[in-house]
Amino acid sequence: MKQRLVVMNGQRIVQTTPPGSVSFDAASNEVAGKANGIKPGIYNLHSSLSADKNQSYSGQLIHADKDKVYQKVGMNIVKHSRSDFDKVPEIGSAITVSYNQQGKAETAATSLQQGRGLKR
Repeated sequence: MKQRLVVMNGQRIVQTTPPGSVSFDAASNEVAGKANGIKPGIYNLHSSLSADKNQSYSGQLIHADKDKVYQKVGMNIVKHSRSDFDKVPEIGSAITVSYNQQGKAETAATSLQQGRGLKR
């Protein structure tokens, strides 16, 4: 079963393939909510990397389900265990996630830098 997040028209849509299927042709769609500033595109949640608790990750939260919290870090997507968070931050927020000695996630707000601005 594969999952991907599609962001378009101000909405987040999670597409899930049926078990045994390899393409998203017969995928089921579920509206996950508003985009909240997430850049439009297709984010393959099934190819996300598991978080290493010895590192910190800075980026935008793009999705959270009952088990995982997904964060876009550079060109990659990192998945954190939802049980590591006391309270899951708002989707679309730019945060830094680090882990304490007990393995719990600690978050701090960060600012996203946009590139390729138009200057006159």
